[in-house]
Amino acid sequence: MRYALPLRVMTEAFASGPLPPDLSEKLDRYEALLRKWQGAINLVAPSTLPELRRRHFEDSLQLVPLIPAGAKVLVDLGSGAGFPGMVLALATGLETHLIESDQRKAEFLRAVSRETRVPVTVHAKRVEQVTPFPADVVTARALAALPVLLGYASRFAGPHTVALFPKGRGAEAELTTLPASSKMTIDLHPSRTDPDAVLIRIEGFARG
Repeated sequence: MRYALPLRVMTEAFASGPLPPDLSEKLDRYEALLRKWQGAINLVAPSTLPELRRRHFEDSLQLVPLIPAGAKVLVDLGSGAGFPGMVLALATGLETHLIESDQRKAEFLRAVSRETRVPVTVHAKRVEQVTPFPADVVTARALAALPVLLGYASRFAGPHTVALFPKGRGAEAELTTLPASSKMTIDLHPSRTDPDAVLIRIEGFARG
């Protein structure tokens, strides 16, 4: 299929960078909290609980190598249970902002931050209600279609901001709905955790 914008399909596996030595322990605490809170709040689909690490934690961690060197600020849109934003905060130490309008999920994210001792800023608002500020990386998972996501992400984008969006089997159809842009570049990386999914990396999407 042909696209009206620059598109590169990356078929080679990307190399993961070094991760903090205490990351496994922090993920254990995160998982324990999630399972504890799951009974009161529907944080993840119950069907994914038997494969929680692969479906959610590992799925988020595979974005780490796609974060540009020198990045300092990350914004995660519609964070939910913290995938991928909270996991990336644990793995990278970036200044991380999690935007989640559900008050109970926002409180869960704060609890994870306290328990793992990883500082994050939780914005318990809708994306449109958050005062825009510049970010180096914008992420979102299972929030909206690509054109909507890029509209949200552009609120926090500068000329060098990178957007990282894990997408499922409908990714190809969503790509055809994006407006043509000579400035925007899209890279597709195969997902390690789902053969039907891709990791979409977009540059050059800032407005103006």
